[in-house]
Amino acid sequence: MSKFVLAHIGFEQPTEEVMAAWMKWFEDIKDITVENVGLGVGKEVSSEGIKDINFDDQVTTGYTIIEVEGLDEAVKIAQACPSITSIKVQEVRSH
Repeated sequence: MSKFVLAHIGFEQPTEEVMAAWMKWFEDIKDITVENVGLGVGKEVSSEGIKDINFDDQVTTGYTIIEVEGLDEAVKIAQACPSITSIKVQEVRSH
């Protein structure tokens, strides 16, 4: 089994239907979820300076860590998510 981060990208004010779809997805994956974190207000720090993070279609709104057999399974789970813009799926590397 491997751990994968599903980074949730994009924000829009959710409707009741969207929230219901998210809650169903979270319920569907509860047995493989290691951690689920929502992200809020923040700053982006780069070599060009510091700027506010805007809650738009490119913001990372949270992440879910799941434990599954491999990348293909993690991608299938991400495909079932009612994402706003996209979900980035990456394996967690152990150090």
